[in-house]
Amino acid sequence: MKYGARNNIIATVKSMKKGDIMSLVKYDITQPAEMASVLTTESAEDLDLKPGDKVQLIIKAIHVLPVKGEK
Repeated sequence: MKYGARNNIIATVKSMKKGDIMSLVKYDITQPAEMASVLTTESAEDLDLKPGDKVQLIIKAIHVLPVKGEK
C-alpha cells in the first residue's frame, strides 16, 4: 500500500473508542522515529537552530494515518 505521508512512527494500538461515525484510536509508540519539519528561514534564524540543539517537537496535523502491514 502506498501513502503520501513521509514521516512515520511505529506504534501499537493501545485502545479504541468507537462511535457511530468516528472512532478514537490511541497508540503506544514502540520505535523511535526521525521527524522532519519545514519552516521559514526567518523562524529557523529566530530560534537559532543548529545541529545538536535539543528541541521539543509539537506536531500540528489534521491527520494521523494508521497503516497496517500487508499480510
